[in-house]
Amino acid sequence: QLQLVESGGGLVQPGGSLRLSCKASGPNFDYYTILWSRRAPGKEREGVSCTADGRVNYVESVRGRFTISRDNAENTVYLQMDSLKPDDTAVYYCAAVRGLILTCPLSSWVYNYWGQGTQVTVSS
Repeated sequence: QLQLVESGGGLVQPGGSLRLSCKASGPNFDYYTILWSRRAPGKEREGVSCTADGRVNYVESVRGRFTISRDNAENTVYLQMDSLKPDDTAVYYCAAVRGLILTCPLSSWVYNYWGQGTQVTVSS
């Protein structure tokens, strides 16, 4: 069983930066594919970025602004978010599935472990 805890959300002005963290507890963390997903008010959940065995994937709307990374020794995945826009406002979730899916899917239905989420608000 894997447990995920997100942190690092907050209020930031447009153009600003935040770094989200997803801390996992459980064995063999390096054998999991990890997804960052978000749900904006009134919208469906959207996959933002994924990492698996060194491979990464991004939704087009964040490509070039967000960077995903992972530290397997610390059981943690990060999402560095730069040049934030009001449209990035959402609750951000970390999710995981056991196994290294090298296509790094952004579809939420693939993942069966989820954190509670952290709120990101981009506003002046």
